[in-house]
Amino acid sequence: MTTVPFHLVDVFADAPLAGNPLAVVPEADGLDEALLRRIARELNQSETTFLLSPTEPGAAARLRSFSPAGAEVSGAGHNALGAWWWLAESGRLGPLGDGLALRQQLGGRLLPVAVEARSGTLASIGLTQSEPQALAEHPDPAALAAALGLRGGDLLPNPRTVSTGAPHLMVQVRDRAGVAAAGPDAARLLAELRRAGAQGCYLYSLDPIDPSAAAHARFFNPTVGLWEDPATGSAAGPLAWHLAERGLVPAAGEVAIEQGHALGRPSRIAVRLAAGPDGYRVELRGRCVTVAGGALYL
Repeated sequence: MTTVPFHLVDVFADAPLAGNPLAVVPEADGLDEALLRRIARELNQSETTFLLSPTEPGAAARLRSFSPAGAEVSGAGHNALGAWWWLAESGRLGPLGDGLALRQQLGGRLLPVAVEARSGTLASIGLTQSEPQALAEHPDPAALAAALGLRGGDLLPNPRTVSTGAPHLMVQVRDRAGVAAAGPDAARLLAELRRAGAQGCYLYSLDPIDPSAAAHARFFNPTVGLWEDPATGSAAGPLAWHLAERGLVPAAGEVAIEQGHALGRPSRIAVRLAAGPDGYRVELRGRCVTVAGGALYL
C-alpha cells in the first residue's frame, strides 16, 4: 500500500472556507501520470497540483496541475499560487526572512515566484505570468451570446482571446446583472471557445460590487471539464492586461478583479502590471489559508 499525503488550500482567501479551494499533493515524484489524473478525479477540486523535483536548472520546484476530468492545466493561476503558499508555510522553502525570489517550472516554462514575508512571517505570494498576448477575436458574438444564455445585445463588441500562459476568451457584458444572468450551455460554449482558440470564458462587467475593483467576473471552462470557478488567476491576469491595453485601467499598478459571488465564495484577485526591459509584466498576487490535510491509501 502507498500512502499519498494531500492538503487543501483556500486560494485568494484570508479566512477558511473562502476563495478557491486547491488540493496540493507534495512529493509526487513516484506517481505515474495516469495515477496523477486519477488522484485529481478522487480529490475533485477544480484543480489538484502535484509538487515534483525540477528538471530545469534554476527551478525551485516543478508543478503539474490537473482538473477532475484529467485535463492538465498549465497557466500560473490559483493552481500555482496555493501550492507555493503551502511550500512556504510548511517550511519547505527554508527561512523566509523578508522574502524569497524563486523560479517555478510550470507547463514547460520557468517563471518567477515572489514569496513576500515580513520578519519571517508569510505575507503573500506573487506569480509572474507569461508574456501577455492578444489572440483571435470571436467571429460570431451572437452565437457566443446564445451559448452563454444571453441576448446578443447583452455583450459588448469584440470579445477576444488573451493569454498570459493559458488562452481565455474575455467577454464583456453591459452590466453586472448580465454577468449574473448568464446560464451557459456547456456543449455550445465549448464549440464557441474552440472557434476563438480559447480554453475558458471570462465573462465580466465594469461595474463591480466593490468600487475599488476594476471588474466583476465569472469563469466557465468546459474544455477541461470545469463548470464554474470561484477565482481564476490564469484569467484575471489576461483581463487586467486587456483592460490596460484598452485604456480602462492604468498601464502600471495593481488591478483588482472580483469573482465567485455567484457561487457564494466571493474572491478578490490582485494583478500587478508593469512594463519592463524584457517586455510587459503581469504578476498575480494573493494570500491563502490551508484548511485541511490528510492522506490517500492506495
